[in-house]
Amino acid sequence: MTVTLADVAARARVSPATVSRVLNGNYPVAASTRERVLRAVDELDYVLNGPASALAAATSDLVGILVNDIADPFFGIMAGAAQTAIGEGAPGRAGGEKLAVVCNTGGSPERELTYLTLLQRQRAAAVVLTGGAVEDPGHLAAMAAKLARLADAGTRVVLCGRPPVPSAGDATAAALAFDNRGGARRLTEHLLELGHRRIGYVAGPEERTTTRHRLEGHRAALEAAGLAGAPDRLTVHGPYDRRSGYDATLELLRREPGLTAIVAANDTVALGACAALRERGLRIPDDVSVAGFDDLPFSVDAVPALTTVRLPLHEAGARAGRLATGTEAPPPGGIATIGGELMVRASTGRPRS
Repeated sequence: MTVTLADVAARARVSPATVSRVLNGNYPVAASTRERVLRAVDELDYVLNGPASALAAATSDLVGILVNDIADPFFGIMAGAAQTAIGEGAPGRAGGEKLAVVCNTGGSPERELTYLTLLQRQRAAAVVLTGGAVEDPGHLAAMAAKLARLADAGTRVVLCGRPPVPSAGDATAAALAFDNRGGARRLTEHLLELGHRRIGYVAGPEERTTTRHRLEGHRAALEAAGLAGAPDRLTVHGPYDRRSGYDATLELLRREPGLTAIVAANDTVALGACAALRERGLRIPDDVSVAGFDDLPFSVDAVPALTTVRLPLHEAGARAGRLATGTEAPPPGGIATIGGELMVRASTGRPRS
């Protein structure tokens, strides 16, 4: 049975006029009302019907790029490269450029789904989802269903820096997944080779795929070295920000005053770890070595320069943009694993004797 505007209004407990205002974006609507309407649209899988729908599908030059935090260089680099590649890619339906729009979710699973619903409503030509995914069964099921709807409508779906969505089937045109496990393992092996045995780990949010994969790589290296006794005691989770690195480092020092090295979830977290160590009068790397992940632009200019794992963020973003516009063929099987490179710099050294 065809879902109507009135059905959406009834589900959202608003008037049909309010639904129309939300979908057309031509009148101010309270944020809570907008969210309720869009949730009803998603739950009922409401789409435009008739000639207007055909016209929208035939003329859309829109590409959505979803990021957790555009102010975070990790996402900004990928989004910028993807946007440039989209602009330089295949021409739009009317001969001009495609319009690439960056959607900032703030790390919210609900906002991620809302943006995908909005892009579906606009008949987006493609969507690019960047960064790790939330490992919540309900959210993963909702994502799989949403990506399938987008794909059925002819929208290309490209994942950049995140693994494929379970149960999404053929909905994803391509997934460019970073080898976070391998990179983290090499980083910890580097510290072990230097002689470190008391290594603290500042992890990201527990529900993120990136967090789990990097932590698994770190622990695999410890286990291979016979040091898998109590990894939880020397692991502290928090957001991917500087404050988290600062607070977690103080907690790790409280738990293990003899700590000789800290691995941070990313380079921004590593800066917070360095600040906490300096505040405690500890020298880097003489007293405590510090390592990050991603090789963000500031890492080489930190004092001391930060040992980290370099991810080709710009190259991955540009490739995602080409995949989104169809100017590059998807990788075999639709999935490509992108490795990282260990960058050894001055922030790591042999432990104090």
